[in-house]
Amino acid sequence: MNHFKLKKSIIVTALSCLMLLTMALQALSQENLTMKPDFGIKLSVEQLTSGMKHHFFGYIGQCQTIPWNASGRYVLGLEIDIIDRLPTIEEFATVILVDTHQDNRIIRLDKCHAWNPQQGTMFYWNPLKSETQFFFNDRDIKTGKVFTVLYDIEKKKRVREYIFEDTPVGNSGVAADGSTFLAINYGRLARLRLVTGYLGALDWSKDEIAPENDGIFIVDIRTGKKRLLVSYCQLEKEIKKRKAQLDHTGLFINHTLWNRDSDRVYFFVRAGWSGKSAEERGDKVNTPFSINADGTGLTLHEQFIGGHPEWDENNILIGREGNKQIYYDVEKKKIVGQMGTPKMFPKPEGDISLSPSGEWFVNGYADKNRNYYAVYRRSDGAFVRSKGIDKGAYSGDIRIDPAPRWKRTNDAILIPGIAENKTRQMFVIRVITTGESPKGN
Repeated sequence: MNHFKLKKSIIVTALSCLMLLTMALQALSQENLTMKPDFGIKLSVEQLTSGMKHHFFGYIGQCQTIPWNASGRYVLGLEIDIIDRLPTIEEFATVILVDTHQDNRIIRLDKCHAWNPQQGTMFYWNPLKSETQFFFNDRDIKTGKVFTVLYDIEKKKRVREYIFEDTPVGNSGVAADGSTFLAINYGRLARLRLVTGYLGALDWSKDEIAPENDGIFIVDIRTGKKRLLVSYCQLEKEIKKRKAQLDHTGLFINHTLWNRDSDRVYFFVRAGWSGKSAEERGDKVNTPFSINADGTGLTLHEQFIGGHPEWDENNILIGREGNKQIYYDVEKKKIVGQMGTPKMFPKPEGDISLSPSGEWFVNGYADKNRNYYAVYRRSDGAFVRSKGIDKGAYSGDIRIDPAPRWKRTNDAILIPGIAENKTRQMFVIRVITTGESPKGN
């Protein structure tokens, strides 16, 4: 009997070891999926920043939000002391450059009081002077008023501040032609969905659920003049045409996305995303709209294509329907195609970004405490997935989203991650072309 038990124990142990070995091999295979050159491309990952302070860029690389300057020498970023809670209004982030020509030396430029762990401070290099000038948001810590800064790294100073005393707004997207930037009320966002705003920022429209004097503004970069592109009042009227009994507690706007031609904006109107009770939240609203840069053509889109769409060329958006990565025609208001397969993009709702050339696409998505990146070459369907990058267990308002951002040369992607010393740092995925992709992959 003892012999039988011993034999059974040995068999069970052997089977357990075999199962663990199989799981380990499967995990290893997943980690290194198409790190081999079989698909014509491979990826390498390297850590860009280091040290005991945390370093990050911020937002998704939608609409060509590029961290590198024109020559590719400098990468924009923020340096902060804490990542386990939201910052107070007094806690600043240091605006930095990473000098990739000098062993990734950190150059500290300025201080910023308008930032959060998910979005950063809405960095954009100035498209008309992308070698030396960039935008970031800041605020007056006494009044809480948010404004946008234009900084010049040659002059080592702020060359302009876009301050609007009556309607203090901050940049939410710079047009690719460098003519204008979109601006929104980050105090309203902090009140109605904290992860998207700046804690403690002034919200001048807080007394109205759909104000006439708030919405999306458009600011002329050269003259500094602003105009209201579309108001919350207009948007509510459009939504109520389809839902007359709408009962919300306050509209806010997310993801003001310029198209590549700088003549159209796609965005989301939302409500009911915060509040402890159903009464506090009211009806939930999550409605996509588009509008022309001149204020005409306001369109409500009934087809929802996910919360993180990205502009392709012309009138096409890349988004999600079910488990598919799809193309959506804004003019026709319908899905017109599919990219790749669900196997390639298991989470099409992830943070997505199209390279400046339009040839490369990346989908960043989370699985447990790691971020993965699926990279796709549109010309021939070549595909590769990165190894998992540690993102820590941070969640909610302090989460570390995948947020991939392409380099101008279309061969590198800036991403966030947790380093071995448990600090948040910037990493770079290099996209290495190894040959032509075999047909059918």
